[in-house]
Amino acid sequence: MHSADTMASAAPFHIAFGVDAHYFRGMGVTITSILEHNPDIDFVFHVFSSEVTHDSRRRIHQLELQYRTKILIHIIDPSVFDEFSDFPRLVHYSPAIFTRLLIPAELNKLGNIDKLLYLDSDILCVGSLSELMTMDISDAIVALVHDNSVETSRTQCATLELRHDKYFNSGVLYINIQNWIANKVTALTITQMLTSDKTFTFPDQDALNIVLDGRVKFIDGKWNYQYNLVNVLKENQASMAIPPDAVFVHFTGRLKPWHDWNPHYSKQLFLKYQSLSPWSDLPLDQPKNYKEMHMHAQFLIRRGQLADGMRWYARYILNKYSGLCQPS
Repeated sequence: MHSADTMASAAPFHIAFGVDAHYFRGMGVTITSILEHNPDIDFVFHVFSSEVTHDSRRRIHQLELQYRTKILIHIIDPSVFDEFSDFPRLVHYSPAIFTRLLIPAELNKLGNIDKLLYLDSDILCVGSLSELMTMDISDAIVALVHDNSVETSRTQCATLELRHDKYFNSGVLYINIQNWIANKVTALTITQMLTSDKTFTFPDQDALNIVLDGRVKFIDGKWNYQYNLVNVLKENQASMAIPPDAVFVHFTGRLKPWHDWNPHYSKQLFLKYQSLSPWSDLPLDQPKNYKEMHMHAQFLIRRGQLADGMRWYARYILNKYSGLCQPS
C-alpha cells in the first residue's frame, strides 16, 4: 500500500475511510459535512481503496483546495492478503470488506499517528468533533457505540455467543493504533471471518465483535447515531428526528440519502452538503437492481402514487425473474 503524499510535521486529527468505486460520492459528502462543522480543526483524511478513477482523484483534489485540507489516497496492494491465501473461504469475500481492518497498521507505518477515527461513508457530520478529539483512549483498543437495534443486538449476541452480551456497530471506530496492533486485532478478525463456523450477518462487524468481546470502550450514541431509513419510513416518519447533541448521523440499512427514490428528509440533508462539495453536479442514484426497484415501488404505493408504484413493481418483477439485473 502506498500513500500519495507525506505527512505534515504538525499533529492534525486523522480520519480514514475504506471505499470502493460506488462510495466515493458518499465519502466526499461526509468529508464536506465534517469540514463545514469543524472549520478550525486541522484534519488529514485518508482514503483507502483498491482503485481510484481519474474523476474521483480530480474531485478529491478539488475538495482539498476548496477547504485547504489534506486528503491522502492509499491504494490497497493485493499482496496484503497473501498470508491468508491458504483459507479457501477468502475467495468468497470481496477485498473491500477487509479494508477497515487494514487501516491501523498501514497508518502506523507513517510513524507519527497514535489515534485514528474510522468512518463509514454513509455518515453525515452535524456537529463539532472537539470533544471526541480530547477523549482519553490511552487504555482502550477502540472506542465505539452500541448497535442501536435491540433486535439485532439480541440476535447477534446469541448467534455469536458474546460473553459480555454487548454488540457494537463498527461504522465509527475511534482507534488507539498501538493497542490495536499489540492485540493483533486485524489478523484475529480476518482469521475469524475465514474460519468461524458461526453465521455472520455482517461479516467484518460480527468478527470484530467476537475478537473485541468485552475489550472495547463504549461511548455516547451521539458519535454514531444510527438511522435506518427503511425502518423509520415503515412508521411513516419522513422528517429527520435526531438528538440535538448528535455529531455523526449514520444511515444504516439498504436505503441511503443519495437514493433518488428516498422519500425521507435525509435526502435533502445529503443534498445540502453535496451542493457544497465537488460532487455537486452528480444526480442522485436511480434504482439499479430488482431489490431497489421493489423498495421504490413500495414507497410510491405507500404514498398513494399507485400508477407510478405499479410501473416500478412491474420493472421489479421483470428484472427479478429475467436475470437481467442481479442484486448487488
